[in-house]
Amino acid sequence: MQFRSFNLADIEAFIALDLSNTKSIVFDYNTRKKKNKITKRRNLRTKKMLWIMRVSGFFSAAMVMIILCPSIHSFPPAEAIRATHLDGHLRFPGSSSDHPNRFSFRKSRAFRNADECSSESVGGATICDPSLVHIAITLDLQYLRGSIAAVHSILQSSICPENIFFHFLVSDSDLEALVRATFPNLKFNVYYFDPEIVRPLISTSVRQALEQPLNYARNYLPDLLEPCVERVIYLDSDLVVVDDVAKLWATSLGSRTIGAPEYCHANFTKYFTGRFWSDDRFSGTFSGRRPCYFNTGVMLIDLVKWRRFGFTKRIERWMEIQKSDRIYELGSLPPLLLVFAGHVAPIEHRWNQHGLGGDNVKGSCRDLHPGPISLLHWSGSGKPWLRLDSGRPCPLDAVWAPYDLYGSSH
Repeated sequence: MQFRSFNLADIEAFIALDLSNTKSIVFDYNTRKKKNKITKRRNLRTKKMLWIMRVSGFFSAAMVMIILCPSIHSFPPAEAIRATHLDGHLRFPGSSSDHPNRFSFRKSRAFRNADECSSESVGGATICDPSLVHIAITLDLQYLRGSIAAVHSILQSSICPENIFFHFLVSDSDLEALVRATFPNLKFNVYYFDPEIVRPLISTSVRQALEQPLNYARNYLPDLLEPCVERVIYLDSDLVVVDDVAKLWATSLGSRTIGAPEYCHANFTKYFTGRFWSDDRFSGTFSGRRPCYFNTGVMLIDLVKWRRFGFTKRIERWMEIQKSDRIYELGSLPPLLLVFAGHVAPIEHRWNQHGLGGDNVKGSCRDLHPGPISLLHWSGSGKPWLRLDSGRPCPLDAVWAPYDLYGSSH
């Protein structure tokens, strides 16, 4: 069945005509009643018919609105995705007002990938066990599908997944039962991050997603995690690991507090406003160091040094300056650049093939950087699960798909 395309004016005219006809019939009915009281029974039937017609008219108008709603918008497929999802994030059954238990993920198999792994780690290793690899990831309803895929990829690619301990940061949902059902053998803790800790410090950004308080939880890892956890790998939710994460864990930080792949060829000035660079009070912070861009979605962090030097307070101070002076446009990245750029232990680029989500507006397809690959990162506005579901994936989204556990089957 085909419908001709209507716009709002057509529908308003349709409703006005329907109401006009109804008023006309009512007038005729009242006139007939005054002229001839003998036809009481006929008028009674007419009155009933008028009520039915009124209800039918409004019902018809409502049905037209419902049926023709897609024609009113006339979005191409990619725009339709953005119209029905919050800032590019998929709304699953169970997101927002729905309970997280309504999410549907397949149960992951238990990974035991090598005989040389410590048999003691399979059983009751505690969080303070020095043999453990610690990984921190945020869990929220909008990115949950990506987080689950990231965990799945890490377990599948690790030689000794039994030695990995996950630290999940959450703000508004009880997701522990869901994680336990999906990964029955997983070692993990869940930590509540209060959004009010950072909400007064957050300024507007180029994308609404970058303004979410949980994006800033990484800055509070030294306070949230147990004191016996001395270092941690922080990972974003929109990535997959295709190598043994223990190799990243073994990287030496030397005297540095954090390690990350650096990109010194990038135009560093674009991460801050002209006001920042024209004011020595702000730009002078980079005096005496060579600042290079690094993506904060993959970081190896020395929590002992972070706690000792109070880096969380330094980050908060820059966020306070941003509220009054507007020195950058992005979200949680610039404060970390201000504090750490030029003081980062360099890590091989293979551990963050970032930017696969495209730019922050269109989410266009991107190619890999030259060189070997250990981690693929869909930073940017385009997420692989949304593009796959829309039937318009980028070529590299096929690498993400095998780690996706969402739904009962594929």
